[in-house]
Amino acid sequence: MHLQGKVVLITGASDGIGAACAHAFRSRGAQLSLIARTREKLERVGADEAVITAGDLKDPAVRAACVEATLLRYGRIDVLINNAGVGLYVPSWRAPEQDVRDMLELNLYAVLGMTQLVVPAMKRQGAGTVVNISSIAGLVTLPWFTLYSASKFAVRSMTDGLRMELRKEGVHAMTVCPGYVRTGFQENVLAGRPPDKLWRMRRFAITAEQCAEAIARGVERDARTVVTPRIGWALLAARALFPRLIDGRLEGIYRGLDL
Repeated sequence: MHLQGKVVLITGASDGIGAACAHAFRSRGAQLSLIARTREKLERVGADEAVITAGDLKDPAVRAACVEATLLRYGRIDVLINNAGVGLYVPSWRAPEQDVRDMLELNLYAVLGMTQLVVPAMKRQGAGTVVNISSIAGLVTLPWFTLYSASKFAVRSMTDGLRMELRKEGVHAMTVCPGYVRTGFQENVLAGRPPDKLWRMRRFAITAEQCAEAIARGVERDARTVVTPRIGWALLAARALFPRLIDGRLEGIYRGLDL
């Protein structure tokens, strides 16, 4: 897809990967619609040009208002980037039920809700791309992040199905699986904290800008799946070939063992 003049709607756009995506797509000539909870941050990211919707993405009325405002301004939506998400660092067997429900509402149901609102417009246009941000944790389950992994596996599966459902209507779906990205994500989880060893691995993280560039390039080339950094594919291959070994290594990180 050539992005000059295209309309791109980005959720979770006030910070981190979402804000970086806004800059990456704007630099390619795209017109933006941005949604997140904090209006002041959105206005800084939007630079007085974007459609701004401030509100809780878990609220169906907020989602509907965002899509309506975007269509009213631009008349179309070419790319939807379902970026908003939240983490939960609590073992699955004792995770508070309300925290799990809150995470699934944002990580899965809001993604589905935005998709269901936007796809009819894309079908009428005969073109469009839905980009769903999953995670490396949606490719390989991370034991310090079990329920988050489950939510991102679900997003990845939904995106694969969406692609097959809509291909004949000209609508594409792309999954993005970032690894460790230097954002405020870990400081804003619903509960718990990552293993100490994981904190020390931050030096291997990519920036939000690098992640956003990978996303934009993926949209431009109609990619099916974007893994960034690309070394993530090696983890997936190793997990397929040596599942016990990789499980042991991941458990070692979870338990803080020096493996």
